[in-house]
Amino acid sequence: MTNAERTLNPTFMGYPWVPIISPSCPRDEGRRKSNLDGPATHKYTTHKIYMPKKEMPSGALMMLILRVLRSGPLHGYAIAQRIHTLSSEVLHVEEGALYPALQRILLKGWATAEWGVSETNRKVRFYRLTPAGRKQLEAELSEYGRVHQAIRSVLRTA
Repeated sequence: MTNAERTLNPTFMGYPWVPIISPSCPRDEGRRKSNLDGPATHKYTTHKIYMPKKEMPSGALMMLILRVLRSGPLHGYAIAQRIHTLSSEVLHVEEGALYPALQRILLKGWATAEWGVSETNRKVRFYRLTPAGRKQLEAELSEYGRVHQAIRSVLRTA
């Protein structure tokens, strides 16, 4: 398809998506074959809703998980819920980010995990902070405080 054909074809790349009806099907005989010939008998339009995504600052998830685990052992979903609740429902931890982060924490020895049963009677993995994890949390909190103070200084004086 040439660039000129793309600009003339409103169905290019699926927006709006309009099926081109094939004459090979007996029930489609006599129907228009393209949206360019006029309105088609069947018309489907897809709408994409773009919600603003509040992304968590880089490196913050590991620190937040370690901080939540400092209060006691929790399973993955409870960790995500606790972060969401404690942040006044501003931070939302996606499963696709949470479980890989928990796996990295386990591999680094900052937490241990053992299987147990949740409040809803499901088999879940409970994560518990190790002494190395407590030490890492303190280091991350210290670094976060230093960076946060530097940002505040720039915002105050600029």
